[in-house]
Amino acid sequence: MRILGDTASGNCLKVKYAADHLGLSYTWTDIDIMKGESRTPEFLALNPMGQVPVIVLDDGRALGQSNAILQYLAEGTDLLPADAFDRAKVAEWLFWEQYSHEPYIAVCRFHMHYKGEPKETREAWRVHRGEAALDAMDRALTGRDFLVGPNLTIADIALLAYTRLAEEGGFDLASRPAVGNWIGRCEAVLKLD
Repeated sequence: MRILGDTASGNCLKVKYAADHLGLSYTWTDIDIMKGESRTPEFLALNPMGQVPVIVLDDGRALGQSNAILQYLAEGTDLLPADAFDRAKVAEWLFWEQYSHEPYIAVCRFHMHYKGEPKETREAWRVHRGEAALDAMDRALTGRDFLVGPNLTIADIALLAYTRLAEEGGFDLASRPAVGNWIGRCEAVLKLD
């Protein structure tokens, strides 16, 4: 399997975290989105949306969208519960991450980390929604080790990627102890630095 991505991107890190945790064999191909490498004809032939990450299976089939890739990689593993309701709860978090978390946390991080803009120039409405997302996570994680059930799932991996980097987008994680403790547990299970 090949993974095409940018290691500075949380969406790409999700896929890397899952593949590494599962011990999957893959080749990583760096794609620099800031240099337009996801807009080349070769890349667009794999993913017409022009977004990273993309995995290319040994048979040549390509799959994009980080959370779809997570679901594919986790099929039949402990990262995706067998129970139908728990699987739906995982999906609930994956959808929430892409709609209510990533557009705010990741975009503020992009603004500061990729573009080098100061914290004060972030869009106020986006900051407000990012803060609300982190607060919602802190409430959901209070008294829990992981988002769905007693073990790490792809719901945790999906939300970990940008949450652990939220401070690079100007967000304060110190005021959210449940989130901080959860990050530590996820990092320990995934063996991240």
